[in-house]
Amino acid sequence: MATYNKFQDFVEQVLTAKHDFTASGHVFKVYLSNEAPLATDTIKTDIADISAGNGYTAGGTDVQNTLSETTGTATVAATDVAWTASGGTIGAFRYVVFYNDTATSPADALVAWWDYGSSITLQDGESFTVDFGASVFTLA
Repeated sequence: MATYNKFQDFVEQVLTAKHDFTASGHVFKVYLSNEAPLATDTIKTDIADISAGNGYTAGGTDVQNTLSETTGTATVAATDVAWTASGGTIGAFRYVVFYNDTATSPADALVAWWDYGSSITLQDGESFTVDFGASVFTLA
């Protein structure tokens, strides 16, 4: 199972209204990287994306997130994202990085990442799914 980690600057960004997690708000994406994120990274260009091709698009994929709140706990949920290698390999990658593709100040602000523990390379025809489960994160 992948390990969830938040970027430190994300906490301040939430409190200074840099992110709109409503369905009609900002576009949030996940992308694949083989560069270890640092908790102090702040923008997408701090962490290299893998090369595009063979079923992977540079910049990642929209997670079509939603926001709900019940009794003081906000939940950000997202649609699972899958990539299938076609015509060659995808990767290697170890990290899935979640970022705000709409944010402009800072541009492409980082939110969180998942560490899959070791590098993964998808062979032609293989798939990889980012399974968000019931939520990406909650805030209480």
